[in-house]
Amino acid sequence: MTGDRPRTSISAWRPSVPGITEVFHAHFTDHAYPAHTHDTWDLMILDDGSVDFSLDHRRHAATGGASVLLLPPGVPHDGRTVTASGFRKRNLYLDDSVLPQRLAGRAVDAPVVKDGPLRCRIDQLHAALAHSGDEFEAESRLSLIRERLRFHLDALQPRAPGREANRLAAELRELLDSRIRVGISLREAAAVLYAHPTHLIRCFKQTYGLPPHTYLTGRRIEQARRLLLDDRRPAEVATTVGFHDQAHLNRHFIHHVGTTPARYTRTRGGSPVTSP
Repeated sequence: MTGDRPRTSISAWRPSVPGITEVFHAHFTDHAYPAHTHDTWDLMILDDGSVDFSLDHRRHAATGGASVLLLPPGVPHDGRTVTASGFRKRNLYLDDSVLPQRLAGRAVDAPVVKDGPLRCRIDQLHAALAHSGDEFEAESRLSLIRERLRFHLDALQPRAPGREANRLAAELRELLDSRIRVGISLREAAAVLYAHPTHLIRCFKQTYGLPPHTYLTGRRIEQARRLLLDDRRPAEVATTVGFHDQAHLNRHFIHHVGTTPARYTRTRGGSPVTSP
């Protein structure tokens, strides 16, 4: 029956805690994240269910319990539900004041961390973030989490230079990052970088695991999330980050985040919204 169908529930907000760019809680039953990247660290715990995800072309699986997921900035990843009941997760997006981006390579090979005390600390931090006025407690708990994450990352071997060292792909990525709002045509990018368009696409995908247009869309969605949490209207956000209009933003936002920009905006402050 339609009334018995599980529903998606999402809440998202930006706390007044340095180092945390966004808190994101969600219950997904059938959502599949497309391949995308973040310019922040994604620290996630699962409260229920299991998730299957790919990070830099390698598949991983995680369930609740003591598992902590740490996804590094700049590395493509996706995610999907495993069971019919879906999964419940809580994410913290952390900037490089918490963890420097130079450690990203270490996190690629071991994104699932089995550490019960660390998971407990993250759970306690989420509890503090849910209450206005507990920012000092949240900062203190984040400091302890940072220390524990650094312990795990420092224990991993540095990653040998590989696809990420491709100069042409890196130059295209810098070009896309500088043109997120206005965009750039493939022909123009090829002319700027003195490369054949097809070679440019293949080089970028080989290096970063996704084509340039997919990368650019993901970066626009990332900026849209931040502007929406700043109380900007979805129609205004759409054109600000480079989409044609709100309908164009809606289509990609649902694909990436699992809800519409309007519903996402209504979750500010940690109040969840649900949708079929």
